[in-house]
Amino acid sequence: MNIIDAHIHIWHSGTPRGAHRQAPYSALEVLSDMDQAGVSAAIIQPPAWDASANAIAIEAARAHPTRLAILGNFPLDHPNRLEILRNWKTQPNMLGLRYILNDPVHLQWIESHELDWLWSTAQDASIPIAIAASSHLQVFEMIAKRYPRLKLIIDHLGVPLDATGEKAFAQMRFLTDLAAYPHIAIKATAVPAYAVDSYPYRSIEPHVKALFQAFGAHRFFWGSDITKLQCSWTQCIELFTHEYTWIGPEDKKLVMGQALAKWLDWENLIQAK
Repeated sequence: MNIIDAHIHIWHSGTPRGAHRQAPYSALEVLSDMDQAGVSAAIIQPPAWDASANAIAIEAARAHPTRLAILGNFPLDHPNRLEILRNWKTQPNMLGLRYILNDPVHLQWIESHELDWLWSTAQDASIPIAIAASSHLQVFEMIAKRYPRLKLIIDHLGVPLDATGEKAFAQMRFLTDLAAYPHIAIKATAVPAYAVDSYPYRSIEPHVKALFQAFGAHRFFWGSDITKLQCSWTQCIELFTHEYTWIGPEDKKLVMGQALAKWLDWENLIQAK
């Protein structure tokens, strides 16, 4: 099975927040760890704590185009933002964008249409956008209706930052509504971090299953967010490939990488295979 991790971070400096490992994590380290765990490829999400994270990701993707690609970002208030966005995918293996829009000011931007330039230009340029906005997932139904060709990905199963147990899945009703839109997908990333029990985390399995059933295998992307987890990369993989028996064999291929590669149109990977 070709396993593609939907969500990893690499960085050289800065202080990660929360549960993330504190030491820098280089491209060479991640590739070595991927080899050991049997991960074929991964999508880098440049972290906010390293100002050079986008450049680091581009360097890594340029050097390893069949193993690493990027959902990057740039300042949304940049004076040349439209030009940057239109040329975004000319960068090595830059497959789309990823933004954390959890703060109240972000909700204000969205509701007052201050980000309409982002949604419309990304739609026209076929640039998928991954969004971490668990605080106000409900507004994305409005965006889905207004921009029916814009591919959106909801990060981390819509789980609020640092939430665990039942509180981690308090947004299920909004996610179920969003699942009705075929241009919205979801990342099943960092799943072990949401549990209060030990592997295989049976306490949260019903929630993960419900979201899989809502979105379907073509819009449900496995990933680790490995630097946030206390378990191993192998355990994070086997949780889905061995423990979640309700995912059928063909659907597992989709969930573990095929669907993500198609959604993001990762041409280098597709050509290499």
